[in-house]
Amino acid sequence: MFYIDSLLIKIALIGILGVGAQWVAWRINRPAIALMLLAGILAGPVLGLLDPENDFGNLLDPIVKLAVAIILFEGGLSLNFRDLRHAGSGVLRLVIIGVPLGWGLATAAGYYGAGLPLLVAALFGGIMVVTGPTVIGPLLRSMRVGNRVRDILKWEGIVNDPIGALLAIGIFAYIQYRNEFGADAQMATVIISVLGPSLIAAIIGGLLGWILTWAFMRGHVPEYLKAPVMLITVIAGFVGADLIMHESGLITVTIMGVVMANRPVFSSRALRRFKEDLTVLLISGVFILLSATLDWETMQKFQLQFVVFLALLLFVVRPLTVLPSLMFSDVPWRERLFIAWIAPRGIVAIAVTGLFALRLVDEGYEGADALVPLVFAVVITTIIAHGFSAGWVARKLGLDQGKGEDILIVGANRWTVAFARFLKNMDIRAVIHDHNRAALRHARRAEIETVLGDLAEEAHSHDIDLQSFQQMLIATDNDSHNRLVAGDLGPEFGYQKITRMDADIGDMRDEGRGRILFKSGTCYDILDERLRDGWQFSKTRLSDKFGWKDYVANLDEGEEPLALVKPDDRLIFFTTADQPVAEAGDMLISFVAPETREERAAQRKEKRSGDNKDNKDNKDKAPD
Repeated sequence: MFYIDSLLIKIALIGILGVGAQWVAWRINRPAIALMLLAGILAGPVLGLLDPENDFGNLLDPIVKLAVAIILFEGGLSLNFRDLRHAGSGVLRLVIIGVPLGWGLATAAGYYGAGLPLLVAALFGGIMVVTGPTVIGPLLRSMRVGNRVRDILKWEGIVNDPIGALLAIGIFAYIQYRNEFGADAQMATVIISVLGPSLIAAIIGGLLGWILTWAFMRGHVPEYLKAPVMLITVIAGFVGADLIMHESGLITVTIMGVVMANRPVFSSRALRRFKEDLTVLLISGVFILLSATLDWETMQKFQLQFVVFLALLLFVVRPLTVLPSLMFSDVPWRERLFIAWIAPRGIVAIAVTGLFALRLVDEGYEGADALVPLVFAVVITTIIAHGFSAGWVARKLGLDQGKGEDILIVGANRWTVAFARFLKNMDIRAVIHDHNRAALRHARRAEIETVLGDLAEEAHSHDIDLQSFQQMLIATDNDSHNRLVAGDLGPEFGYQKITRMDADIGDMRDEGRGRILFKSGTCYDILDERLRDGWQFSKTRLSDKFGWKDYVANLDEGEEPLALVKPDDRLIFFTTADQPVAEAGDMLISFVAPETREERAAQRKEKRSGDNKDNKDNKDKAPD
């Protein structure tokens, strides 16, 4: 066991562990939530580096609650009603049918499986209807499934979080009324006492979202203050609603996020990215904090009968919640089965359970002290079970769309069409995107797949799936447009996978918005002129006998490699910033000059000679 005295060092350690776990998960393509959970347990109860309850004292609870509020707001900010075009009926069914059904089944599992008292089991069952955006988001990021499945799971997780908290609030209020009035406690009174503040919290969230968007649209808040004002408004709204009724602030921030997501705001994408970055940090920190709060005493309260509850939760409660809810819907059976398996719990489940467990213990309820070890067992089990099996289940059900291997080319012109046609001949799917219908005609005549529209808008609204592409080449004749598209989609797609063509001669200063095509940075005008002069694309396979140096020696003046195709079908562009290492087995794509006049004449002569020989052979074989 180790002991660190400085709180400053511990805060830095929490950040390093959380973000580091997410980076490692990205590198090895494993669920980040599982690695963050493991990092927190190692730093907490195993090594003793962190003891959040002693380190932060009374600040731990408000820190976690505010973090959850911001995470839920960011989730609501991503819930655009346009996403419901394919997932709307499924989400509605999972809320209207699935929540009461899941609550009843989870209550029964807690009562019969975990041996909890009925009212405690009902409270815990209400919390178990949540699936949690803090775990669904990182889980879906590690796989590639269809937009309908992603949207259903995302909406369910964000919408059900405050509903689960409300159910717990209602049951706890009933417990308090029952303790005060005994058997005379009226359920109707309890419902009214919960629904009233909940409605007020929802109205507060809607008003705050409307006021912020109204102020932002009319310039009442300067650009540099929009993100801070939004963040402070979220915190103030959450705290204000929480003062009316505990945990009702979750409703406020969720509604506020949904309202802002569906009203026009000029800076909406910049604000969303700020919230996404902040949310990644908060998820990392809170996961480390909460998993580090586990101690040996808490874990020793874990009972063997809890295993029965976990098995029921995984294999009975979730399937019997989802499958009846989605019955007779337009969601295909394979997608229903996948959704029926995926239900990891996360921060909200732990935070809300911990809050009510303490209050139930104070109320003297038997079995309440078992809630904390039980909820940690649920979170750990579901994260590991669903996190590590989701990809396998998706593949078995035929929902895994695999690693994106296509090439997205932005801008339809002679050069890009010729390049797309060349890639097509190499069995590499290339898609040309342009906002100009007339510009796409040439690509369609060449039988190249095309997409018409605003790429940035379509990418953000899921009309085009960026995950299906391994590289993006932005190659219009407008350098400002190239930079704009690269800057807008860089955070979504990854700047390391964006290459843009330089449209101005010698202007290669701004490489921050996508790498510039070709080592020389050859601009659009020169490439277009060379294509008119007969330059063409060629491919060369490197081998042990013919390596990189031999290839370079064969290049004439002005000729240079354009891209490298690895044996695993990865395509890597040559840019001013990056020169990929070419090895035996790689295929090099080059843009080269046409043959000389003498070479073309020799080729024509050779072709005519071959044709004449074939004609003579055919005459000799002809019957008399």
